Amino acid sequence: MPSDLITAFNEYFELIHADTDALRMQVYQLRYQVYVLETGFESEADCLRGHDESGKPIHWEMDEFDNRSDHYLLRHRRTGVYAATARLILPDGGDLQAAYPIERHCALDERVDDISLRKHLGEISRFAVSKDFKRRLGESGTLAGISPNVDMYFEEDERRVLPHISLGLFTALLRMMHNHGITHFYAVMEPALLRLLARFGIAFHRIGPDVEYHGTRVPCLSNLDEVLPGIKNTAPAVWDLITNRGELARKAA
Repeated sequence: MPSDLITAFNEYFELIHADTDALRMQVYQLRYQVYVLETGFESEADCLRGHDESGKPIHWEMDEFDNRSDHYLLRHRRTGVYAATARLILPDGGDLQAAYPIERHCALDERVDDISLRKHLGEISRFAVSKDFKRRLGESGTLAGISPNVDMYFEEDERRVLPHISLGLFTALLRMMHNHGITHFYAVMEPALLRLLARFGIAFHRIGPDVEYHGTRVPCLSNLDEVLPGIKNTAPAVWDLITNRGELARKAA
């Protein structure tokens, strides 16, 4: 990673807050592309939303949690293509005990039950990267677009941009956490993505056994008071990127 990661990231990508209906539709259509057309993880029939005037089917991928989520898109500057997206599922203001996806689908050893914490609890979800940015063998069938061999991203002759995508999405997630007062967050993550993020000091704690969902997934929990100092100590350039040189840090690490 270059010392000025912000400059390197901004050369390739732009983060777009999907805060309008039109941009959220871009999110749902990109997720349809990744989760249905590219990986087959979701059913095409479940994503049918109607037909246009010519009778052509209209599809997009969304679920019940989108109504309590915030979303970001990552756009490739040169082509204008939306390369990736992620969402942060937020607390249900009407019922703080309302379940998150991880609580429904994973056998958790460590569930967040404290109401005072659940007010500030989110879940990282729908982390998806377009096939246009999955170049190496072994990445095309993954959601995050990360090879199991994460060492390739640290070779001297680095031509890869995928680490920038993962870090860019994490930057977007931190922005959403900052805006919504989220301090603790669940995630169900691909092992390769966990290993890559760990190389930058982004630590997640396993809170249950692996689950099988189109491959191995690891249920995790983390909090910003642990994550941000870990990143600053391990990879200061990454800390600068995701916190905008400290602007979004909850406190100095």
